[in-house]
Amino acid sequence: MTNNLDLAESEDAFSVLYETLAPRVYRYLLSRTPTADIAEELVSTIFLRAFSALSTFNGSGQTAFQGWVMTIAHNQLANWYRDTGRKPILGSLEDQESLAITTPSAETLAEKHEQLNELRAAVSSLSGSQQSLITMKYTQGLTNAQIGKHLNKTEGAIKQLNRRTLKALEAILESDIQ
Repeated sequence: MTNNLDLAESEDAFSVLYETLAPRVYRYLLSRTPTADIAEELVSTIFLRAFSALSTFNGSGQTAFQGWVMTIAHNQLANWYRDTGRKPILGSLEDQESLAITTPSAETLAEKHEQLNELRAAVSSLSGSQQSLITMKYTQGLTNAQIGKHLNKTEGAIKQLNRRTLKALEAILESDIQ
């Protein structure tokens, strides 16, 4: 009976954590996968794996759990790339036609690709802590307090680092334009 109660409590807690973390995991995946559908499918797979492996989680607190889930997300994304790299993704003819309709022009893609490369180059010229901040804040969606815990800094120090990082990034990108 206790096991059933513990399981029900862990399922309820997991449900709350899912509602909290799913948007963050989705944003992380959406920025790294070609379509929203793939990101949604991976989110489901990731949380199913996390729930199945819940008994192996040995951390404490929400931050540790978030890190654990993000690690699962990273590994699942790597598996997805490895699997799809070996076999092409083929959809129905209707899917291919809808992709053709919604696919941006080659010129638009080239411009976005160039902008992305410029941004990556600019970010790579930042310091290690600035790069970590960019990744945690804008890719993983962590708050300043959560980033502070990861970088062993106060929330105020993270706010200041963020301001300085964005100014440095802006200066780098503006110098590239000129």
